[in-house]
Amino acid sequence: MVTNIASGESHRIEIIPVVGEDFGSITKERFWFNWNEEKNNEIYKIQIKGKKEILGLMSFEIIKSESRISIRLLAVSKENRGKNKKYDNIVGCLIAFSGKESIKLFGEWACISLIPKTKLKEHYQTKYSMLKAGKSLFLDGEELVELIRKYDYE
Repeated sequence: MVTNIASGESHRIEIIPVVGEDFGSITKERFWFNWNEEKNNEIYKIQIKGKKEILGLMSFEIIKSESRISIRLLAVSKENRGKNKKYDNIVGCLIAFSGKESIKLFGEWACISLIPKTKLKEHYQTKYSMLKAGKSLFLDGEELVELIRKYDYE
């Protein structure tokens, strides 16, 4: 679920694959990256159930040899960033989704990781309990399960 900051109202969400027609509304200005460059990876969008507006995006790559999903890009829309954002929990829901996908693929060996921008590293460690591994942050085991419990939308 995502929460409307102004009203406090929670909304059910869905996380589904990005389709070709979505790329018309996925601009670098709104989502901070050129998402066309991620077309060879799995890209997912988060939206409120029954609505078309994309609130956030995530691309990831499955690394079978390491029982890991590597989050390549993760972004919220421009209006959902910073102190004046419209909705909260978008990133948590996307990270939890990648964790669930990792567990489906790798069971007890499941792991997710990402390489954050320097200024976001501490935020991910604090808010999502991610652990350091060199330049990367990761979650596995009980910490991964806890994140899923906190942000799971199903």
